[in-house]
Amino acid sequence: MSYKRFDLEDIVVSSDSITAPAWSDNGVTLTTAFTSSTQVGASSGNYYYNIYNADPGSVANTSESIQYSVAYGNRLGSGSALYDSSVKGKSYSSTVYGQFRTLIFGDEDTDFTFLSESGASTTTSDDMVFISVERARFKEKILPGSMTLTLTGSGTQLADPSTDTTQGLVLTDDSLNVTTDTFVDGGRVYAIYSGSAGTVHNREVQYGNLFPDLGIIALNGDILSASGYVALQSSSINNQTTFNNNEAIYDSVDDGSGLTGGGFTLRSQETVSSNYVFVRCRNAEFNYSNNPSNITGSGELRHNVMIDNPQSYITAVGLYNDNNDLLAVAKLSTPLLKDFTKEALIRIKLDY
Repeated sequence: MSYKRFDLEDIVVSSDSITAPAWSDNGVTLTTAFTSSTQVGASSGNYYYNIYNADPGSVANTSESIQYSVAYGNRLGSGSALYDSSVKGKSYSSTVYGQFRTLIFGDEDTDFTFLSESGASTTTSDDMVFISVERARFKEKILPGSMTLTLTGSGTQLADPSTDTTQGLVLTDDSLNVTTDTFVDGGRVYAIYSGSAGTVHNREVQYGNLFPDLGIIALNGDILSASGYVALQSSSINNQTTFNNNEAIYDSVDDGSGLTGGGFTLRSQETVSSNYVFVRCRNAEFNYSNNPSNITGSGELRHNVMIDNPQSYITAVGLYNDNNDLLAVAKLSTPLLKDFTKEALIRIKLDY
């Protein structure tokens, strides 16, 4: 076995940003989505709906997987029945609102606020629509500027009447238009306006926020409900009724996907760090085979030709620590001939 210690300049660390389609099967735009019949009507369905790329109830589908989830939250607990009729304001919707508030802002006091239509002040939204992209789909983070989300309901407003021929609301984030990123406890935050693929068409109404590092889209339910794009229902705090608002959110996204040019477009982004290890084989090194059959019982070379003109074939490189523990093995695609007249430089790439 031949060993050689690496010098400092033989190891280089590099990081690359990799973007990819977010949805399964390398899909950039999700145009068909399904809920699970086992969740609809179940206790978990009161909190959220998982959305799949194929019908999970069909025996013909074997590759269905969760793409994202939708959830309705209300700051006052409206829109769902109380856990206990004697405790006002504590319901499924208040729990969802509180969980997302804590996850995003890191406290229990900050409410979701959005710019008013004039942009001169902010308004607090009691009704919230949350879309959480599955971690396996967005990987490390959502690629800012890649989101295009189409919603439709009873509303007929166009995202951009001058260019958009679909009837529905098309949303995107303004990350490509900001010069300084804004941060909350959960990472970066960008405003969501009418537009597509990072191009904002209309800034009169802020429809929500994108939190790319969490994979969460938080939408202003008050605005979406008032404009008819999501048919949310609420009730008084003292007379709570459970409405299927999660179904209404799913229907709005699914119906929007059926419009011409509609769908849910998204890309993932992750940073892949690589270690480049350069193995330098100089002309006088690694010219003798490590095969035991090449040595006689007395320790001499079995073939005289290997004395004056030794040759070897490099087939693999092992990486060891200072205790001579084998950590990794790099296999060459083809054996590399080595003798005293040749030098070799082998580059090994370790991704993590």
